[in-house]
Amino acid sequence: MDTRFKQARFATWIGIILNILLTILKGVVGWISGSRALIADAAHSASDVAGSFAVLMGLRTAQKPPDEEHPYGHGKAENIASFIVAILLIVVGIEIAISSSQVFFGEPPVSPGNIALVAIAISLVAKELMFQYKFRLAKRIDSSALLAEAWHHRSDALSSVAAFIGVAGAIIGDSFNYPILVYLDPIAGIAVSLLVIKVGYSLAKESSLIMMEQVLETDKTSPFIKTASAITGVERVDELLARTHGHYIVIDIKVGVDPQLTVEEGHLISKEVKKTLLEKHREIKKVFVHVNPYNADE
Repeated sequence: MDTRFKQARFATWIGIILNILLTILKGVVGWISGSRALIADAAHSASDVAGSFAVLMGLRTAQKPPDEEHPYGHGKAENIASFIVAILLIVVGIEIAISSSQVFFGEPPVSPGNIALVAIAISLVAKELMFQYKFRLAKRIDSSALLAEAWHHRSDALSSVAAFIGVAGAIIGDSFNYPILVYLDPIAGIAVSLLVIKVGYSLAKESSLIMMEQVLETDKTSPFIKTASAITGVERVDELLARTHGHYIVIDIKVGVDPQLTVEEGHLISKEVKKTLLEKHREIKKVFVHVNPYNADE
């Protein structure tokens, strides 16, 4: 088991344990205090648990070496896990919106108890700390699945902010006899849902582009072209296509060489291109080189 996977797995298990505790805390307090926003926030944390298990499965699969059926490796398992987390976010967001909006068509809501504010404050601090930890780790080990999970924590922290404002407003409205302010709690629940859906959509869009093998833009591939062009025997880089495959990059490159070279000499140049790209750019794990006869007039 490589260090990268160990770090990601450890961080994910910390998130699972924390989310279970927060789900129980917010769910129980939300039910006791009658806070719609806090119950919605508890549902958000529960979705984090399911998402974390999806991330664990994706990380475990992604570390497997290439085989006959998966010659490019299993790196995209992380992107699939990211997509699952994103869909969970969207589903939870829709459910929160429906639940919160139903309050406006029934009996007037009851003001939450002060204990709801304490539970929300604890959740907010814990979630922001988890975001900072996982975000930095995800960037360091280049894990899209862990990055998605980090943003899941951030969306939960932001939803806690909305819930805190809603609950505080409802309590103030009840204390000073402004019944309309009591509706701030379900309104906060709806605000939370919209935020969750937006984060889920962004993650789903990013993950789907990678799974569809969208090639990297020119500004990201230019260093690879520069490296290949400097290799002795390469007259020109005719084409270079790079795509992400989980946490690493796969390169398809066509290089132009002297047409008078023997097949063996051209093959040696292609081997040098592959070797140099892998050595100088650690993010590249696979390189496929095609040799073309170079024609200066083309």
